[in-house]
Amino acid sequence: MSAKITSVEELRKLREQARGQVDLRSGPKENRITVHMGTCGIAAGARDILAALADELGRASVGNVTLRQSGCIGLCDQEPMLTYTDKAGRDYLYVELTKEKAREFVTSHILADRPVAKYILEGSK
Repeated sequence: MSAKITSVEELRKLREQARGQVDLRSGPKENRITVHMGTCGIAAGARDILAALADELGRASVGNVTLRQSGCIGLCDQEPMLTYTDKAGRDYLYVELTKEKAREFVTSHILADRPVAKYILEGSK
């Protein structure tokens, strides 16, 4: 999904489309991706990150991940962010994301089990 999301209705449509590809807010699955969607995250582009993740997970037919949303976690200057929780319960906080970085996260961390250290907040893993 390359178009910028500009309304709540467009976000709802994206959610419905993503439900056909990956599980949004269902689970729990082995792994969880939480996109932080507080006001600060949305302003910084979190909707585009959510769309890119749903698209990439669907394209790769990933079935062991729950993709969900949360509010702000208080690190507004690091937005857009996601928290990835793996099946062992380890949390990784990915910060200052772009759509390209989100796709790289899926390819490297989700599909190949190689965290992308340069996007992880120091001390968060």
